[in-house]
Amino acid sequence: MKKGSSDRLTPTQQAEIEALAALPDDQIDTRDMLEVRDWSGARRGLFFRPIKQQLTLRIDADVIAWFKRHTPNGEGYQTRINRALREYVEQHTSTPSDSDRS
Repeated sequence: MKKGSSDRLTPTQQAEIEALAALPDDQIDTRDMLEVRDWSGARRGLFFRPIKQQLTLRIDADVIAWFKRHTPNGEGYQTRINRALREYVEQHTSTPSDSDRS
């Protein structure tokens, strides 16, 4: 993926950002910003990319074959495996309410 270049902030811009960061949320004037109400065209994770770690992992051949067969065009089977593992982790991660029942 090609990374875009961004120019460094000027000292004035940096000072403005620092001044805004120091303000409580209720004191920041957002009246000139349009409120976004329609999120139907939004794409999840467009700008966030988690850090990947390269490793060697032995997975049964039939499992790999299944992911390769069931992967739509434009997406790699490794991405699908990663997504399946992430969903598993999210489903099996304890929430505070789960630990209260122990």
